[in-house]
Amino acid sequence: MVFFIGRDAGKEDVHPLSRLLFVSATKQAQYGLFALVDFCCISWYAVKVGCEKIMGCLCKTACVAFVRMEDVMGRYLNLGNAGFASIRKDLYVDKSGVISLINRTLGTQNKLTCVSRPRRFGKSFTAKMLCAYYDKSCDSMSLFSDLEIAADHTFCRHLNQYDVIYLDITWFLSTVGDVQDTVMYLQQEVIRELSEAFPNVTAQKHSLPLALSDICQAVSRKFIIIIDEWDALFREAKENEPVQKEYIKLLRSLFKSSQTDLIVEAAYLTGILPLKKYGTQSALTDFQEYTMIQPKKMAKYMGFTQEEVQKLCDRYQIDFPEMKKWYDGYSFRTMKSVYSPNSVMQAVRNEEFSSYWTQTETYESLKCYIDMNMDGLKETLIQMLGGTKCEIDTGTFQNDMTSLKNRDDVLTLLVHLGYLAYDADQKSVFIPNEEVRLEFLRAVKTGRHKQLYKIIQASEKLLQDTLNMDCKNVADAIEYIHKILAAPTFYNNEQALRSVIRFAYISCMEEFQEIQELPSGTGYADVVFLPKKCSQMPVMIVELKWNKSPNQAVCQIRERDYAQVFAGYGCRILFVGISYDTKTKKHKCVIEQQQL
Repeated sequence: MVFFIGRDAGKEDVHPLSRLLFVSATKQAQYGLFALVDFCCISWYAVKVGCEKIMGCLCKTACVAFVRMEDVMGRYLNLGNAGFASIRKDLYVDKSGVISLINRTLGTQNKLTCVSRPRRFGKSFTAKMLCAYYDKSCDSMSLFSDLEIAADHTFCRHLNQYDVIYLDITWFLSTVGDVQDTVMYLQQEVIRELSEAFPNVTAQKHSLPLALSDICQAVSRKFIIIIDEWDALFREAKENEPVQKEYIKLLRSLFKSSQTDLIVEAAYLTGILPLKKYGTQSALTDFQEYTMIQPKKMAKYMGFTQEEVQKLCDRYQIDFPEMKKWYDGYSFRTMKSVYSPNSVMQAVRNEEFSSYWTQTETYESLKCYIDMNMDGLKETLIQMLGGTKCEIDTGTFQNDMTSLKNRDDVLTLLVHLGYLAYDADQKSVFIPNEEVRLEFLRAVKTGRHKQLYKIIQASEKLLQDTLNMDCKNVADAIEYIHKILAAPTFYNNEQALRSVIRFAYISCMEEFQEIQELPSGTGYADVVFLPKKCSQMPVMIVELKWNKSPNQAVCQIRERDYAQVFAGYGCRILFVGISYDTKTKKHKCVIEQQQL
């Protein structure tokens, strides 16, 4: 039994170290204390002050258990703030501003929020932060008082004022005996815990929405529901359609029914995939969605901004340009430079730049989709590894990992998985940074299309041979790559030759910007490789000839003065003439050098 319940003594009378509640060892007695606080309008401050006043008496009572507030928290109901407290003890970048966005949705028609972003992009961190902020069973003032949210006018109004239900779907998948029973198991577990907190309300209920409805009617308050890894069933049981439909049915009964407004003050779902589509419509149409395709006002919270990473690099004396090369590259309309959060933190902790993406189910999926080679995905991948952007249509993607109908669906999925970045203005995708490029190379190397990896290796050697002006090796390398990419009948004009050349020189994209049909002098240069800023590489002008000699190509570069446009660069320039003979099926090359 509870030995003390007192009236509100006022916050100013509370000792800051008073963290003990004195209750019996039974779970129901612990939750009974919460109920008295709620129904009798007694504050936690009064409880703590009263406990301090009778500490001496209680210490002599053998049947009394001494527990911290955090120890009476549930597994699903009111977890407390321990998760976020541990986050604050480590390296931390303040993303608490997202709370102000959620606060403005509480109790409104926009109270349902779904944010999808790749693994290791801070999904669970945000979920734990929201739990710590809203959970009425704990006192989180000290965790947030120095963060951005503390300056918001809504901060004190909503701090630790709600019953919070937190569901980690990966937890249920890992603990259930049979994945087929996941939804039933989830409901049973949460209802069991609710029955301990509200024993006279939830008796023998088997439906979570019904149990929540009964509780809300009895106590006249609503819940905040936070679901972490909401899409885990669609990723880890992607072939099990019956359990997926049962899961969607549960979500619809919670968030798209006549009871939603009665039981939900706000909901926050987070995962890798956006909400599942059936046809062209989302299964949960009332949610405000924020994705890697359309982050909208959540853009600054989807990853680390350049300003945040710059501050970390300054504080810990980390090479910022190298950090940018490795982990930057994600881009939104309102946020042009977004970094992978976990990778940045790992680089700071380890003082080493590396690929910190682990081989999870998303990595295995990457290999699988590359091996499918849907609609010429192989060729698209080669182009992107070379630094090229590829246009896509994201509209047909069904927001799952199985309903993939074409190349664009696969590429859209890879955006959500974090393997590609999306340019909303150009409606195109590209490989964002060195870390992800290495993951692609690893996937290519270990997948079924090992020829792709051979092309990449050949391209690296081709670039070096071109710089060394080794004409024979250049011709041989292009011929080798041509044989891998297409049958000899593929060549029927110079445009086809140009396509192969672009594939062949994909390794150039690390140091060069590729420009096609560059106006210069009295004509248009076929392909120009322009060194990127601070690069020591020469300018390379490549002229292509079909059924003509490579000497004719180099003569054309000189006669039409293609080098004129680069007069101010002050570096050397290579004239590269490449030809293909349809009769002999042979490539030839001539390279000349000129100093500007």
